[in-house]
Amino acid sequence: MKKWLKAAKEKSMYTIGKATSALCNRRAEGFVDSAVKILIAVVIGALLLAGLYLLFNGTILPTLTQRIKDMFNYRG
Repeated sequence: MKKWLKAAKEKSMYTIGKATSALCNRRAEGFVDSAVKILIAVVIGALLLAGLYLLFNGTILPTLTQRIKDMFNYRG
């Protein structure tokens, strides 16, 4: 029983020590840096989607629909 209590105490002290060192660690990346990276990724993604939408809506789809209409035009 004494062995078990000693092992439990050592394990808990080790865990507390790791938690304390993790909380006191200042080398981690800041929240502001992460937020800026996420914001940049969202803006670039939105610009890419808007560009693709304009490309498909203005250039590709009208040409494609006209070609499909011409292909199924049976008048001659």
